[in-house]
Amino acid sequence: MNSEHSYGFETLAIHAGNEPDPTTGAVVPPIYATSTYKQDGVGGLRNGYEYSRSANPTRTALEECLAAIEAGTRGFAFASGLAAEDTLIRSLCVPGDHVVFPDDAYGGTFRLFSKVLGAWGVEMTPAAVTHPEAIRAAIRPGKTKVVWLETPTNPLLNVADIAIVAQIAHDAGAILVVDNTFASPYLQQPLELGADVVVHSTTKYMGGHSDVIGGALIVRDADLADKIAFHQNAIGAVASPFDSFLVLRGIKTLGVRMDRHSDNAEKVVDFLQRHKGVTSVLYPGVEGHPGHETAAKQMKRFGGIVSFRVTGGEQHALDICNKAEVFTLGESLGGVESLIEHPGKMTHASVAGTPLEVPADLIRLSVGIETIDDLLQDLDRAMS
Repeated sequence: MNSEHSYGFETLAIHAGNEPDPTTGAVVPPIYATSTYKQDGVGGLRNGYEYSRSANPTRTALEECLAAIEAGTRGFAFASGLAAEDTLIRSLCVPGDHVVFPDDAYGGTFRLFSKVLGAWGVEMTPAAVTHPEAIRAAIRPGKTKVVWLETPTNPLLNVADIAIVAQIAHDAGAILVVDNTFASPYLQQPLELGADVVVHSTTKYMGGHSDVIGGALIVRDADLADKIAFHQNAIGAVASPFDSFLVLRGIKTLGVRMDRHSDNAEKVVDFLQRHKGVTSVLYPGVEGHPGHETAAKQMKRFGGIVSFRVTGGEQHALDICNKAEVFTLGESLGGVESLIEHPGKMTHASVAGTPLEVPADLIRLSVGIETIDDLLQDLDRAMS
């Protein structure tokens, strides 16, 4: 693509990194199912390829696309979102360093920091992403190397003001990392708002079809990119060629899918707000949501994830999850099919008994792109 031209998001999602194959003209990048590459003499690498842990043409195509759609300069594809996160922290921190972490975050990320990176020597302090002064207060001058955000958060859908937190982090000499999985780059671009690194579980909206596990990091700074590239190769938790192909394919329809996810989620929210068995609806698109104005400022739309709390406590929440049919009971999110889950017993079981514990009467929906009337009827029946 002409690098001097400014293309729209959907055009980049379809074409960035997707140059026609020079041998055949194939418009879809081939799956390079190879572990190694013939060298033209010792050290004579063809286009820089020597071993597929270090680089693979299918993964390169995905990484170029990731950088383009997140307004970054370099992207890195991993075997999972947690592999991306682990590689990032080992690129940025050494034992004894400190991270400010969301007090409402994905349970797997919390487990990584508390059980794995904590044992390695990286300390963590939870702070409310909605309160910039709480983040500032949690910073340890000289020790805090990373401020970590999810926005919207998982599963309570709290919203952080990325630009304000970026300034706080940079004033302290720290790097701001934003997990953009819930929003996707179609709805929110953290690098444009001052973030230094964007994290994705590409398993979710990027892949979009619940058929691949993957993760990604995207940056702008060249020195930071070199650090990540070194650790990506040294640690080796890279995306396979086939997984790279699947994520790249999913990204092509990301824009149209996110619009449909958002359309359906808004109608689900309206239904839930009127249901007598619902005590509260957690969705940034609701005007009464405490993060609504911030979300409206930094997001294109409000996405496909809806959380809500119900009367009757934990047992009623579990009953609803078990009775749903069109909404599939399952973990993960961001696929074309709608999912329902009980965070306290499923995705966030690892935070039970910690400051990040989620309410027992909470249900999280990943609203898919099915016919909306079918989704609403399914919820109505499950909640009756």
